Amino acid sequence: MEIDVLNVAFDLTKITPQEIEECLEDPYALRVIPEVDHGPKQTRYYLIGKTILERGIFLSFSTNGKIARIISAREASKLETSYYDRVVAQY
Repeated sequence: MEIDVLNVAFDLTKITPQEIEECLEDPYALRVIPEVDHGPKQTRYYLIGKTILERGIFLSFSTNGKIARIISAREASKLETSYYDRVVAQY
C-alpha cells in the first residue's frame, strides 16, 4: 500500500514517514475502525503500533485499499503503549 504524507497537519521531523510505514507494517498493530461512516470509497482507521526501535506511535489514517492517507500521527501515550504491550503479550 502506498502512503500519502503530503500536506499533513503534523511535523514530519518528529515522526518520520519511515516510522509511519513501520507502524503500518507492524504485525501486532492495533487497528480500530470508528463507527462514523466516511463514505463507501474510503475507510478511516486509528492505529497504535511500534517502530523497529520500539517507539509507540498513534496514527489516524484513511485508505481506499491502495493508498493510505495519513491524517494525524503522534507519539503514543503511556496508556496506549501499555495497552499495546498487554495485547501483544497475549499472542
